[in-house]
Amino acid sequence: FTSGGREYDLFDYLALNRVTGLLVLKNGRIAHETYQAGNSERTRWMSMSMVKSITSTLVGAAVKDGHIQGLDDPLVKYLPELAGSAYDGVSIRHLLQMASGVKWDETYTNPQSDRRRMLDVQRSQVAGGVLALMAKLPRAAAPGTRFNYSTGETHVAGALLRAAVKRPLADYLSDRIWARAGMESDATWWLESPDGLEVGGSGLSATLRDYGRFGLFFLAGGRVDGEPVLPDGWLAEAGSARIVDGRPVDYGYMLWPTPNARGTINEGTFEARGIFGQHIFMNPAEQVVIVVWSAQSKPTGRAIVSDNDFFAAVTQALH
Repeated sequence: FTSGGREYDLFDYLALNRVTGLLVLKNGRIAHETYQAGNSERTRWMSMSMVKSITSTLVGAAVKDGHIQGLDDPLVKYLPELAGSAYDGVSIRHLLQMASGVKWDETYTNPQSDRRRMLDVQRSQVAGGVLALMAKLPRAAAPGTRFNYSTGETHVAGALLRAAVKRPLADYLSDRIWARAGMESDATWWLESPDGLEVGGSGLSATLRDYGRFGLFFLAGGRVDGEPVLPDGWLAEAGSARIVDGRPVDYGYMLWPTPNARGTINEGTFEARGIFGQHIFMNPAEQVVIVVWSAQSKPTGRAIVSDNDFFAAVTQALH
């Protein structure tokens, strides 16, 4: 296949993008599976930000179950400790779209960034520490008027879920999806402290095939054994680009729609994505799921071969 004016093949993609695991599913069946760098079908690989899409999906499940009344509810209805902070006036929908307007610097390689400050709090292992950090952040824009990618925002979403469902997120994920959707292995989820809150934006570890099964759950319309786990229309909303302050943004409810895909085999596709090259790519029209683990040398900007070009080539080969 061609990407950026150069020709590549499967082995180029694996080697150049430092891929450590690749799973391709077509119509629910394995079309290709490979493990690199000592991994195997038993390895649980940390998802990085792919778990953001799982957290947002649990918000959808909580709406379906009646724990959350609607996405236009204010956050402070469920998290009164955020009253008076920059999150006062922010809706759940704003949060899922990363459009709260709260100031945040996600730069992974800057030791002074908010993301690194959040990591320092996580390392301190103090219950409630991350939410306390988020409550101190200033406002940068009115809610709903600016897209700004924020891992801290997803921790707020996790705190919202914990307050709404009144149980650990891992238990809720297990009961509503994991134990029912055919997953073959237990997963683990990073906590901010012993017996504390799950980190909603990072640190869920699962096997390659179980990440693939999560993609199949999406392709099934968010249903398990025919029972809807998510509200009607949730996936169409969650996986679509949004308009923020009059401008299109290739981000749904913590899912990434494929940009510039209209008229291509990638049209209507979306993915969960994490730094260092982690992907759960989903193509509903073609019934294809592609899961990628990678160990790239920097958090972002180190993919030599375009992942979207590779996904399109794989899907075309299976068409």
